[in-house]
Amino acid sequence: MSLKEESQELNEIEDQYEEHHDFITGKKCIKTEKMSSRKRPQKTKSKTCHQCGKCFSNHRNLKVHMRIHTGEKPFTCQQCGKSFNQTGNLKSHMRIHTGERPFTCPQCEQSFKQKKALLSHMRIHTGVKPFKCDQCGKSFTHKDTLVSHMRIHSREDCFICQQCGRRFAHKVSFKNHMRIHTGEEPYRCSHCRKSFRHKQSLESHMRVHTGENPHTCKLCGKSFSRKGSLKTHMDIHTGKKPFTCAQCGKSFRRQVTLNYHMRIHSRKKPF
Repeated sequence: MSLKEESQELNEIEDQYEEHHDFITGKKCIKTEKMSSRKRPQKTKSKTCHQCGKCFSNHRNLKVHMRIHTGEKPFTCQQCGKSFNQTGNLKSHMRIHTGERPFTCPQCEQSFKQKKALLSHMRIHTGVKPFKCDQCGKSFTHKDTLVSHMRIHSREDCFICQQCGRRFAHKVSFKNHMRIHTGEEPYRCSHCRKSFRHKQSLESHMRVHTGENPHTCKLCGKSFSRKGSLKTHMDIHTGKKPFTCAQCGKSFRRQVTLNYHMRIHSRKKPF
């Protein structure tokens, strides 16, 4: 291969990379104009979005981008009729109908339809809380939780408990909280007449009578009636021991085991 041919081939590879990179980032044209001025300066303007200023290295990518402004959605789901502006978005949507969950958490084996949902879920394991309240400094794993939390600081849309001063962003949460003070337990088991403050607590309790264990460990197949019990069980496989003794540093999988262990330190030593 001659030096001229090799140089031409390298330029073609560079162009392909720029097309892919520009399509993803949609960055402003200043840098691209400098890079492409020596190659094809006469075509730069025609690949620039005149509505937002983003530029692209080919007309195809610009055409796809323009659908954001025009609202064009040429890709339609044959099952529900919902439309999308890109094939990738349609493919992701189809998993709702097929039930496909290709993105699996390496720590707890929970699977997700979308990669962004997996990345969001991973914060539970890593403890990362990137969304911080600028008023009180409290951090959250999800943006939606922060948005909901911000209502507490707003005078509008906020429910305040007159007995303990606690604030709530939602009326339902406020109503549930008030049962702590009133002692109200409106949800009663039809089998044993036991009462509960929350509907979810009753539903969880009912599994004692039905024997239903909907939460199954994907590693050993053991099933549990409560999600919390499965989560605690998973610590056996992961080796996680989140409950640590402040006096001797020994760790345990369960809070009840730590409480039992603490009796060792509370015993009076003989003289």
